[in-house]
Amino acid sequence: MADPARAAKLAQRIKVVVAEALGRKAKDPRLEGITVTDARVTNDLQHATVYYTVFGDETVQADAAKGLEKAKGVLRQEVGRNITVRLTPTLEFVADQIPVNASNLEELLREARKRDAEVAALAANAQHAGDADPYKSDDVDIDEDDFDEEDTDLSSDGDVDEDSNK
Repeated sequence: MADPARAAKLAQRIKVVVAEALGRKAKDPRLEGITVTDARVTNDLQHATVYYTVFGDETVQADAAKGLEKAKGVLRQEVGRNITVRLTPTLEFVADQIPVNASNLEELLREARKRDAEVAALAANAQHAGDADPYKSDDVDIDEDDFDEEDTDLSSDGDVDEDSNK
C-alpha cells in the first residue's frame, strides 16, 4: 500500500494530465466542453476516479460521458506516459455534482433572504400585544394582611411548622 500523501500527489498529477490530454489528444467534439474538477486515487494506486463537469443540458452531458468512455484508452495511455508508477491506474470518469448542488444551495439562500426580509418588514410595524414592558415593577405596599398567621409564628424556636414538620 502506498502512502496517502503519495496517492494525493498522484491524483493531482492525473488531473492535470487528463485535462491537458482532453485538449490535445482527444479529437472527439463531444469532449470540448469538459472541465476536469478533481481526481482521486486509491491507496494502492491501481484505480483513479476523475471528476468532471460539462455545461449544457442533459443531452450534452450524456454525449460527454459517452465520449469519455470512448476516449478512456487514449487518456489512460497519456497518463501512463506522464506519471512515474509501475502500473498505470485504471480511469473511471464521474460527473461532478458540485455545480448542481451549489445552484440548489444558492436558490435556498435566496428564498431564506426573501423570507427574512418579509419578517423584518412585519416586525418593523409590529406592536406589543400587552404592555411594552410586562416585567415593570410598581411600588407595591405590603400590608400585614398579606401574611398568614403561620408565617409570623415561625419566629419562635419551639414552635413546629406543619409544612416542614419541624
